[in-house]
Amino acid sequence: FGVKRAVDTVYEQVEKQMGKQIYTYGPIIHNEEVVADLEKKGVQVIHSTDELKGRPKGTVIIRSHGVERKIYDEIKALGFEIVDATCPFVLKIHRLVEQYSREGYHIIIIGNETHPEVEGIKGWSDPAETSVIGTCEEAEKFTLSSEKKVCIVSQTTFNYNKFQELVEIVNEKGYDIIVLNTICNATEERQTE
Repeated sequence: FGVKRAVDTVYEQVEKQMGKQIYTYGPIIHNEEVVADLEKKGVQVIHSTDELKGRPKGTVIIRSHGVERKIYDEIKALGFEIVDATCPFVLKIHRLVEQYSREGYHIIIIGNETHPEVEGIKGWSDPAETSVIGTCEEAEKFTLSSEKKVCIVSQTTFNYNKFQELVEIVNEKGYDIIVLNTICNATEERQTE
């Protein structure tokens, strides 16, 4: 759903903004044919805000994975327009993480630390109070030095059974925990099938 929505958004912007330069922050989809088709239509893929420096002004489309808060600020500061195609389910995680971080919770993101979605989620909380856990070994090693409250969220595409297993390991440590299952319904259904 989120990826289809993002791809549709890029095609809509190409039609709407004829002649105006369009960039996507990272490839809009992991599909070379779609990315190549968009490139033929003039859409350029960028991987950092540094790549925008000196380029013609235009629109930067944020892909479904989302990005950290500072990326939005940097794009705006460089004078580019932003069209946010972040999946609504991922945006919800950004809001939750931002809120609970502000309320003093230590944030645990269950997922793959190098996944663009997880990198984006991390950018909405206090980096000193955010951990990413993707394996049982990482969950076993996790400790907090103080009696901090913990908020656990998940990468939307993470395996549901693995999520539950990792939550149980952290829960056994006795922290005051809020668990927010943020795995996408479509992902859960696909895994079940």
